[in-house]
Amino acid sequence: MATLPLEREGTHEGVRTAPGSQDAVVVRSRGARAALVGLRLLVAWTFLWPFLDKVFGLGFATKSEAAWINGGSPTEGFLLHGTQGPFAHVFDGVAGAPWLDVLFMVGLLGIGLAFLLGVGTRVAAVSCTAMMAFMYLVSLWPASNPVTDSHWMIALAGIAVAATGAGDTWGLGRPWKNLALVRRHRWLI
Repeated sequence: MATLPLEREGTHEGVRTAPGSQDAVVVRSRGARAALVGLRLLVAWTFLWPFLDKVFGLGFATKSEAAWINGGSPTEGFLLHGTQGPFAHVFDGVAGAPWLDVLFMVGLLGIGLAFLLGVGTRVAAVSCTAMMAFMYLVSLWPASNPVTDSHWMIALAGIAVAATGAGDTWGLGRPWKNLALVRRHRWLI
């Protein structure tokens, strides 16, 4: 839990605001902090699992012969065959492009590791939201709900983790925030 100077107490029990701080909300409740850690780890695994499956072809979404280490493309199959709706074919021209494969895989790994470790969660939340938005757009309209699906819940979960400093609890968020580089560039929190 971050220990920040408090100027005024928030309106909700267990939540206090710290004016002038880059860490806008301090969650004091142990139960809420534990839930946010759980949420942080779930978001991390949401990105780390497809990274591992696509790299090694673990047989879930990616068969061994289609693994990235065996020459497969992490983006080609989904962008050419797994999309639907008005934006389904917008990315056909770049499906399977090496630069897109690298960008996608670095994104999965970076977002996953940031949330797992509790560091760089602001950048991870923005990246998570952007990736989820693109994945939502190329799969319009969701089958079970015409407006929203799990992509938006994952994006919002990433934002909540970053906004509440959930990396400070059972993570490396506090030491990360004390690094000279991060103190100079607070957006790296």
